Amino acid sequence: MSTLVTVGLVVSGLALAGPAAAGDGRQGNAELKRWAQDTWGSLVAMTDEETGLPADNITGDLETSSAYTSPTNIGGYLWSTVTARDLGIISADEARVRLSATLDTLQGLERNEASGMFYNWYSPTTGEKLTTWPDSGDPVHPFLSTVDNGWLAAALRIVGEADPALAAQADALYDSMDFAAFFDPAGAAGLPAGTNRGGFWEQAPPDCSVAAPMYNGSGETAYYTCHHYDTTVSESRIATYLGIANGQIPATALYGTHRTMPPGCDWAWQEQLPEGEYRTYSGVEVWEGAYSYAGMSFVPSWGGSMFESLMPDLLVPEAKWGPKSWRLNHPITVAVQKQHGLDEAGYGYWGFSPASDPFGGYAEYGVDIAGMRSDGYTSDAEKTDVDIDRPGCAAGTNPSPDFGDGVVTPHAAFLALPYDRKGVLSNLESIENDLGAYGPGGFYDAVAVKSGTIAERYLSLDQSMIMAAIGNELTKDKLKDYFVDREMEKLLRPAMRQQDFSSSWGAGGDGHQG
Repeated sequence: MSTLVTVGLVVSGLALAGPAAAGDGRQGNAELKRWAQDTWGSLVAMTDEETGLPADNITGDLETSSAYTSPTNIGGYLWSTVTARDLGIISADEARVRLSATLDTLQGLERNEASGMFYNWYSPTTGEKLTTWPDSGDPVHPFLSTVDNGWLAAALRIVGEADPALAAQADALYDSMDFAAFFDPAGAAGLPAGTNRGGFWEQAPPDCSVAAPMYNGSGETAYYTCHHYDTTVSESRIATYLGIANGQIPATALYGTHRTMPPGCDWAWQEQLPEGEYRTYSGVEVWEGAYSYAGMSFVPSWGGSMFESLMPDLLVPEAKWGPKSWRLNHPITVAVQKQHGLDEAGYGYWGFSPASDPFGGYAEYGVDIAGMRSDGYTSDAEKTDVDIDRPGCAAGTNPSPDFGDGVVTPHAAFLALPYDRKGVLSNLESIENDLGAYGPGGFYDAVAVKSGTIAERYLSLDQSMIMAAIGNELTKDKLKDYFVDREMEKLLRPAMRQQDFSSSWGAGGDGHQG
């Protein structure tokens, strides 16, 4: 019997009897704890006991795991383990055994030497870097992803603070990761400051790449993605935060991304023509544009999904540090998703993000009108594309569509807990009880609400978002406390505090959510 299984048996009677016990009487807490316990079960099932690496996904019966994993998956498992400990689902001893196994494996994984960054795909059972895709046998061109390394590094910060016995090991891994390797000081076309590339390859891939000396000054040649992460409301901002906090990239990187694309007909391909004004921060002029929906104004994400907007908020106190930006934008984003699901599309449920497709594979779901991408992530299986008028530029081809079989993704709803707890609980209770989208590992990854078709699969990324959201709700944001230190706050908070989005609840709006 493995060490992990032995520890799990010893502590099985301790479930839900730990630090989270305080405040258990609040309505909804018992449900949140039950959901967390079941969600944790799915992560245990998909994690290799020897390597401590989670698979990317597992079938709904918790029997068959994928043969690949990523830095994001590993990072999510690490913070989920800390959360399971803090909620009393597992003991401190079991958590330490699990975390230690993962850290030991991370120390031995093959990495890019010039940056310290991890490749995007490894075997969860051996830790080997993948060069062949397990499912198809197709070649894998090893890639170093900006955002995926960001989530792993974020989790290492959390582990180092959450368990002092593991701090030296976690901190050494974290300190070896150089986010300057991703940061292009020249930035993207039309933007006033430097910003991150999507990542790089060590060898030229068959697709588009830009060969350049690695941005961190190592002298190595990197083959960078042709695209930059150039939108503000994106999950990729976690890497920007870390680069600034480490002193590896300048704080002006916060201003080197689009709030919306600029106004005017040259950019009329975007989903809406934005309204706003130019503002200057630290000598950098930024177009503070916003989109509108049901009288509300907000800074959109690229595809209109919840996780692009709210995943970084799980770890970074964005609403606190960005009083004129994220404090408004986050709850408005939630309100937009909720209004779309309940009122505009009439699904009766809400929460839209990329997830397993109930009809097979993986798909990108979101609120199309709330994303910059003109053919953006849609909220239904029919891929109903909303195309509204851009006055003076282009007439809309489908301004008032009829929506079809809406696909809701429970992890997206969990991300809204800080901003609409009552609405989230009601929504998720209905998804569980009315749609039956719940199994032995918690909420299944997605469900099409009209046909009742369920994606009976669990993705480690989505499960780890659920764990973090519940953990923060029940422990008063402990993950954020672990993540933030004084140096991060000193370097990052002033730059965030300056930002002044054009977000607004509109006439009569007070931000109250039901």
